[in-house]
Amino acid sequence: MPVPSASSAEPNSRRPAPSSLWRDADFRRLWVGQTASQLGEHTSLVVLPLLAVLTLHASAGELGVLRAVGQAPILLLSLFAGAWVDRWRTRTTMVLTDVGRALALSAVAAAGLVGGLGMPGLLALAFAVGALSVFFDVAYQASLVRLVERDHLVRGNSALEGSRSAAQIGGPALGGALVSLLSAPIAAASSALFFALSFLSIRRIRRAETMPERPDEPPRFRRRIHEGLRFVAGDPVLRVVCLASAAFQFSFAAMTTVYLLFLPRELHLSSTVVGLALAAAGPGALLGSVLAARLPSRFGYGTVLVCAATIGDGVFLCVPALHGASAVTVPALLAVGFVFGFGGQLVNVTVMAVRQAVTPDGLQGRAAATITFAGMGLTPLGSLAGGFLAGEWGLRTGLLVTAAGMLLSPVVMALSPLARLGRELPAPHDTPPTAGRPHSPDLTRET
Repeated sequence: MPVPSASSAEPNSRRPAPSSLWRDADFRRLWVGQTASQLGEHTSLVVLPLLAVLTLHASAGELGVLRAVGQAPILLLSLFAGAWVDRWRTRTTMVLTDVGRALALSAVAAAGLVGGLGMPGLLALAFAVGALSVFFDVAYQASLVRLVERDHLVRGNSALEGSRSAAQIGGPALGGALVSLLSAPIAAASSALFFALSFLSIRRIRRAETMPERPDEPPRFRRRIHEGLRFVAGDPVLRVVCLASAAFQFSFAAMTTVYLLFLPRELHLSSTVVGLALAAAGPGALLGSVLAARLPSRFGYGTVLVCAATIGDGVFLCVPALHGASAVTVPALLAVGFVFGFGGQLVNVTVMAVRQAVTPDGLQGRAAATITFAGMGLTPLGSLAGGFLAGEWGLRTGLLVTAAGMLLSPVVMALSPLARLGRELPAPHDTPPTAGRPHSPDLTRET
């Protein structure tokens, strides 16, 4: 079903012309809100564990449980979040999740300051923050399609993913600094302020969304989730995106497990240097976000996807060959991280634009959630596989094998319809009849 044109909506819901993306106030509000939300999310990922260690004196096992509980909603709720987002306005979902996360972190701060916070309460609040973040992340990916024209998908995704990369770099560092300068409970309250800023910015978006029509008897959530799974599995482009994502996430999780052991034990690097090597991907990701707005229209989406994935994933094959003094290995590791971040982000932005272009409006949330579920669902198994290979075959051999496994992702893309995409985004593909037809927005349902 084709995406509705601006002329089918009310005048105040018209999308910006292709040359005026950054001049559009509603897109700027979305960008500011998403940036603030990502900063709050990545800051809290450091603040909550530090609060557990410094305030509650959590053991290593308890800290591992805390991290697992915070990540569990990705597996448990992604598909449900996709079905939810496709039935409600993305702005409504984003502002409600911002309020919820701000309240949860404020509760953490208040309980921590009065000495009433225990590990069970922290686990519950960490799960709540993680669950709300899943809903927000699915919603903001779907919101761009309802806010801008197709010609702006790559540029809009480049801006949004660039701010996410910046948050991934600055959020953990900011969280650690806040805990050091203030205290863990006050740092949690500071993280809540980012979500409050996101709420205030996204709440001011005025353009009405073009929503899929709701049938008289809406299907159950299980059926709606099944529709999303069936659409992704039946679409040749999205099916390949799913397979490539699953291959990458499994191999990357395995490689990361070995890599984190290889750097200190085989190369004898300090924890500070290990942190620098991991952080080097951030600047590369920022550059990838910027160039993702230009390269596909020049060289073709398929060419960019295959080449960026091959370069970004293949660069880790150089790491097992490193030996000797840190004066040589450290610059090489920084270069590897930079290239990986550059290629990975270029793939992320380009794939997201393609996925948004081929997916009908009524399935945007479920398509994003299905691909996230398929990819991230294999990461625990990948981590276990990496640990097994490191123990059985040794760190250097295990790293070589898992790094080679990451090349499965570009191979899958190279042998698929993705590789044949040209300089223009593909047209939207057919939607299942039960997914609903697009229609003009009902302004009475605005938040």
